[in-house]
Amino acid sequence: MSEMTKDTVGLLEGLTTTRAIRRYKDEPVPESILRDILFAATRAPSGSNRQPFRFVVLTDSEKAKAAKVLIAEGAKAVWNHKREADQYDQRSGTESNSPKARLARTMDTYVENFHKVPVLVLPCFVRYREPRPTEGASLYPAVQNLLLAARALGYGGVITGFHGLVDQELKGLLSIPEDVLIGCTVTLGKPEGRHGPVRRRPMPELVYGDTWEESPEWAVGPPGTRYTSAGPPKKTD
Repeated sequence: MSEMTKDTVGLLEGLTTTRAIRRYKDEPVPESILRDILFAATRAPSGSNRQPFRFVVLTDSEKAKAAKVLIAEGAKAVWNHKREADQYDQRSGTESNSPKARLARTMDTYVENFHKVPVLVLPCFVRYREPRPTEGASLYPAVQNLLLAARALGYGGVITGFHGLVDQELKGLLSIPEDVLIGCTVTLGKPEGRHGPVRRRPMPELVYGDTWEESPEWAVGPPGTRYTSAGPPKKTD
């Protein structure tokens, strides 16, 4: 077994610069890189260390291609609904250089080319008891490990729920047991663009002290932090 590939970024830099990457170069991800990314994913914590996560990794086999095409159909349906429901073609969406319009163009390209993504990963949760709201706590840390490992090695990815509309067909194609939860999809590849730093809401809006919506004095971003206004509007008195 070869040694792990050396990181290209430090841990804190990776945590604060890992963007959702939806545009990929037309090149495969080397198996040695896939090994390291998935190894990091399998090191994630889980309740009682049960490790109920499993990863179906789809690259270029005929079955993998069929799965990508299947999920691509769901991707187009989900995005078309969201585009209309969230009014991406209205107000600021009509301004070609607005964040809303840029995101819409990126999503258009992403779903149109979903069937050609270099790697598609299906993080799955093997249920060992009746479904409950907290079961994702033993799956999604592993997914975040996967994305951070990809960032550290010069790759990128994004989480989607596009599989939801074709869940049953997907399970049949890939022989996934009915009682296994496909938690999400993750696409991976070499980024066409670049990673962060990411823009998020200011810390005082997100971090509270011992009273709800009252932020401690230390909860401020480092100098030079840039912010976004995305997300639900901030309440005003």
